[in-house]
Amino acid sequence: MPYWLALAAAITTSLVGQVLLKSGASGAVAASGGFLDQLFRPATMIGLVCYGGAALLYIVALRRIPMSVALPCTAASYVVIALVGWAVFGESLGPAKIAAIALISAGVALLATTA
Repeated sequence: MPYWLALAAAITTSLVGQVLLKSGASGAVAASGGFLDQLFRPATMIGLVCYGGAALLYIVALRRIPMSVALPCTAASYVVIALVGWAVFGESLGPAKIAAIALISAGVALLATTA
């Protein structure tokens, strides 16, 4: 059970990192300046730290969860991040994306029950 919690924490931490990286890349301030300006924005730096933390948590999860199950379970983040992108950043969420989200969700659920 602690390994599944580590996997869930890795997925969540990665999601937070994604949102922070998008935040660091968005907005009027992000449009100005170059790559180094964007890289050293607080949101971008914290997002990168989150990715590092997610990798460490993923390593812990892999100690007991087969990689063939753990990695596809991270696809759950695709579902959540699509919804966050729509709700927070105003990204489109049409019928094709909704169908893809449903397929990903079904695949993740099926894989998680086979462990």
